Amino acid sequence: MLTSLILGALVGAVLGLTGAGGGILAVPALVVGMGWPIQQASPVALIAVAGSAAIGAVEAFRRGLVRYRAALLMAVAGVPVTSLGASLAHKLPQRLLIELFAGVMLLVALRLLTQATGQKTPEQTMSPICVGRVDPRTGRLAWTWATGAALAGTGALTGLMTGLLGVGGGFVIVPILRKLTNVSMHGVVATSLMVVALVGSGGVVSAMEAGASPPFMLTLLFSLTTVLGMIVGRAASRRLSARHVQIGFAGVLVCVSLGMVAKALLNG
Repeated sequence: MLTSLILGALVGAVLGLTGAGGGILAVPALVVGMGWPIQQASPVALIAVAGSAAIGAVEAFRRGLVRYRAALLMAVAGVPVTSLGASLAHKLPQRLLIELFAGVMLLVALRLLTQATGQKTPEQTMSPICVGRVDPRTGRLAWTWATGAALAGTGALTGLMTGLLGVGGGFVIVPILRKLTNVSMHGVVATSLMVVALVGSGGVVSAMEAGASPPFMLTLLFSLTTVLGMIVGRAASRRLSARHVQIGFAGVLVCVSLGMVAKALLNG
């Protein structure tokens, strides 16, 4: 039980420090720290991450940062696909799931390092494939068929990853929305939190329908300490360089992913 408290606090702290992406550490923390298989760790991680994301989304909504129409469309497209991901997770071998998860972590780490060491900040660049633009007169997204299709596709991919690997999906949503829309970074992160909360909740239901039964007390404690860790991490993030946080987080992801691969090979 003490282990779950410590792991939850650490995951929450990373979530608070990075603003998004800390949820990707929840599953490996439970797999390595508690010795659980991914199928057992996924719903517990999703409950903790979805709850933390919901708190962040409510705060961002009050500040007018959430693009709630876009978030709802992504959630509507993503939630049904979580069932497919959860079903696949219970059919695929444990070793393959761990290798897939490690590969995703390495890709996220590479993206973070590229951003942190690049010459331009995300706000200084405009993606050539931007299909969702904010109308300067209204401050809202100008909806087109291309915008709707792009957002729905993003939601579906998020749902698949959520059901399959038990991750919140912020690491998928944030970079894709940065490429496909010109919404500000604050707006993208806020919208991502709402999608993670909604799709993550759907992922929990799908996992339980597929046969998962997370232990109530451990799940509650892990979730509560994740929220508390997130609050502490957010307070600390105001005093730390965003670039250094990204580099540090990328280093943690690389180490954890290699550890998961080693664990899979040793148990092989």
